Amino acid sequence: MSNREVISTKNAPGAIGPYSQAIRAGNTVYISGQIPLDPATMEVVDSSFEASAEQVFKNLEAVAKASGGELSDAVKVNISMTDLGNFATVNDVMMRYFDEPYPARAAVGVASLPKGVQVEVEAILVLNQ
Repeated sequence: MSNREVISTKNAPGAIGPYSQAIRAGNTVYISGQIPLDPATMEVVDSSFEASAEQVFKNLEAVAKASGGELSDAVKVNISMTDLGNFATVNDVMMRYFDEPYPARAAVGVASLPKGVQVEVEAILVLNQ
């Protein structure tokens, strides 16, 4: 018997490949990379980098809530961007969703992301349940 639980919510985009929105193993939740897809339409939100980043964090928040947690339970966040010139903007958006103490984080520049988006974020949560 596996201790892994699939986490799924209609409040975040469905998987566009062979993966789950998140997996909970014990009190740890591994949220798959979220891109700026509107879950209602599955269309990319790309009116600006800030709008894209905002949608990504909304999607992360929805999956965190579906797992029984909150983004405040995040211990690690990985951010991938196609232009590290957007570093300050992603920091500003992230601070709308996290309070101190902030999770550990990596921010990396990549050549490309799925659907041609500019940003993707994944997170690991540790729940107190």
